[in-house]
Amino acid sequence: MKLRIQHTTKYHYDAPVSYGLQQIRLIPANSKHQTVQSWAVDIKGGSTELEFEDQYQNKTLLVKADPETTELSVDVVGEVETHCSDGVFGKVYGTAPLWHFRQSTPRTQAGRGVRKLAKTLQKAPDILDGLHALSNAIIDAAPYSMTDTEAHTTAEEALSAGGGVCQDHAQIFVSAARVAGIPARYISGYLMMNDRVDQDASHAWAEAHLDGLGWVGFDVSNRICPDERYVRIATGLDSHDASPMSGIRLGSARESMIVSLQVQQ
Repeated sequence: MKLRIQHTTKYHYDAPVSYGLQQIRLIPANSKHQTVQSWAVDIKGGSTELEFEDQYQNKTLLVKADPETTELSVDVVGEVETHCSDGVFGKVYGTAPLWHFRQSTPRTQAGRGVRKLAKTLQKAPDILDGLHALSNAIIDAAPYSMTDTEAHTTAEEALSAGGGVCQDHAQIFVSAARVAGIPARYISGYLMMNDRVDQDASHAWAEAHLDGLGWVGFDVSNRICPDERYVRIATGLDSHDASPMSGIRLGSARESMIVSLQVQQ
């Protein structure tokens, strides 16, 4: 399936910014699951200082804001042909060993609620069935809601709130899988929705590692495994590692953000 993506993120500051840096993870990589046919990133209000691959092989831009800017804009336009329809990313490994993906982070630290969900895995006849059951249990316990959480919400906090978005569902999943000793990681990217072109934000899902299969994806929010409608962008232990954009700035300026996203066939 060939997908076209147009994604604009605009940061507006109510006072000039003397210094700011952004790490931008918005460049997909070629793999047996997707072929990048064209891709362009345009920066306004800043300049690219460095392009590199981070510890998870995410293609990353380090962008410095122009001195005294009041707006930073990142425009992405591209086309990707996808080839995966079964949710299995497979035995694809980078420099990080599997044990690394059993480690918790501040955002995925398991509490009582996550540990209770992790027991779902013990009741299944095999690990794969258990992971599907876990995915369903998470969305039942924390239905999709855009009002209960924010960017820094942890897995346990989202579960306690009783709702969340795709970021929260993915972090709850990886947290619970790690409680059971299963390597798990967070994935950010894009999803073509069948009922709309315009979207509010990019997407996130989780992957767990199974002996024999390798990495297997689970989109908890939609109760499915990733298929040809998904474009993979970044990987990490949690939403911070795979965030499309993250950065720092100096000064007292308040920030507002506007996102425009279209994903279509």
